[in-house]
Amino acid sequence: MPNIKQIPPSSFEFLRLLKNNNEREWFNDHKIAYQKEHAYIESFAQDLLDLMNTHDVIETSSGKKSLYRIYRDTRFSNDKTPYKTHWSGSFKRAGKQRRGGYYFHIEPGNSFVAGGFFGPSPQDLKLIRENISFDAGPLREILNDKTFIASFETLKGEQLKTAPKGFDGDHQDIDLLRYKQFLLVHRFTDEEVLSKEFLGYCNQEFKNMRPFFDYMSEILTTDANGLEL
Repeated sequence: MPNIKQIPPSSFEFLRLLKNNNEREWFNDHKIAYQKEHAYIESFAQDLLDLMNTHDVIETSSGKKSLYRIYRDTRFSNDKTPYKTHWSGSFKRAGKQRRGGYYFHIEPGNSFVAGGFFGPSPQDLKLIRENISFDAGPLREILNDKTFIASFETLKGEQLKTAPKGFDGDHQDIDLLRYKQFLLVHRFTDEEVLSKEFLGYCNQEFKNMRPFFDYMSEILTTDANGLEL
């Protein structure tokens, strides 16, 4: 396992070649190159996990286990290319009281970190909307914070076109109530990804998600009196 703190340009170059030769025969002929680049990404993920455990508690046990497979599931897709053309992985927070998840995506021209709630359960979505409907002030304070705006600009995710069932379309916080996903995204340039500072950049952006995660964790795990659900 290479001991690196920086993603090498060759990791991008392999992805570019794979994008132009996305077929099994080419991939099998370049399996050694893939394994070399994958080892770099695995080492990066482990370094990132180690940093994150200094300010959060992560259930994911290793950088290796955080990574997603490069093989695409083409069963239900019109795109039958067999391989992903990016590196990616995710970290799960430990314990039922810590909600929210972290994701990183490394791809030429499309690298980013993200976090939040990609597919909240109906129960969680109901709790979030009820809390927003009652008092959106704490959430708006987080979303309007200068650090939050500098990192993530605004809350992202799919939204309903109309008011959710059971909520008034004229509600003063209908803009927040319409969200179906609650995502934070920070994008990086290729130069940033290949710089020696990238590891620290990712860690800092994940750290900047914490006020949002702490807010969501509280409303999803306690009742109106602050008692554990």
